[in-house]
Amino acid sequence: MIINCAAYENGQKLADISVEEIPAYISRPACFVWIALKDPEPSELETMQKVFGLHELAVEDARHGHQRPKIEEYGESLFVVLHMIEFAGDELVVGETEIFVGRNYVLSVRTHAQRGFVEVRQRCEREPELMKHGTGYVLYALMDAVVDRYFPILDALETNLERIEEQIFANHSSRANIEDLYELKRKLTILKHATEPLIEAITRLFGGRVPQLCVNLQDYFRDVYDHLTRLNQSIDSLRDMVVTAISVNLSLISIQENEITKRLGSYAALITVPTLIAGIYGMNFHNMPELDSPFGYPLALISMVVIDVYLFVRFRKAGWL
Repeated sequence: MIINCAAYENGQKLADISVEEIPAYISRPACFVWIALKDPEPSELETMQKVFGLHELAVEDARHGHQRPKIEEYGESLFVVLHMIEFAGDELVVGETEIFVGRNYVLSVRTHAQRGFVEVRQRCEREPELMKHGTGYVLYALMDAVVDRYFPILDALETNLERIEEQIFANHSSRANIEDLYELKRKLTILKHATEPLIEAITRLFGGRVPQLCVNLQDYFRDVYDHLTRLNQSIDSLRDMVVTAISVNLSLISIQENEITKRLGSYAALITVPTLIAGIYGMNFHNMPELDSPFGYPLALISMVVIDVYLFVRFRKAGWL
């Protein structure tokens, strides 16, 4: 489905145009067309391929989806794959944006992602001086917007980790916390898979042999690279904190189980003493002098109480009870 299709010349928007009008505009020297598709049909991609002369391998990747974030160069054009990560309730949903960039066109294909790039287009249209750089600046604006959208997700995951840590240290250590931590680690892995491949790929746009489309925009793409690097470092730090939290939670669970074991052992010892004494004098032997003593019964009871009181005091001082 076509979301937007507009023509630009010398940094200014000329008009919203139809697909049939595209060839007339892209034939003009200083003009380019920016078109946005959402979950397109195969026929729409075929039409775009014919209109812009897109490379068949890039079109095939866009058609099948599930691509790793990357930047590929086909002649004088670029093909960029970005992961769009959004929250759907508590779950992370991963979509994709494929961007085809040539001298006189920008085609963005958004699949399985709800949030679009209307604000990016509005921002570019408010900056005609930068739009004079052509399609390379539009590519920068789209990549910058996608990368910036990762930061609120990382902040939300960090807040979630802080909540789980509070539960851990509020004497609520449980296996449920471990499940939450592993779920958090899985979400961080999703975010890392979206950012890490781009770090190396984007260096091609500002270092060494730079594509002609990006020659005057190297500082802008270096800024995106800096954001990605900082984001990736934050993800690694947060993953390390999650691993530490898992270890701490397991240790606290082990300590709690040891406390329970010690308490049960203490009560078992208190019960064992009178049971042992009663069991000894309950044996049917003839030669048991204590049985004939008038003080035998009270002495047995006193022995049970004294030993139990002694054990109780010792266990209490040791913190077992």
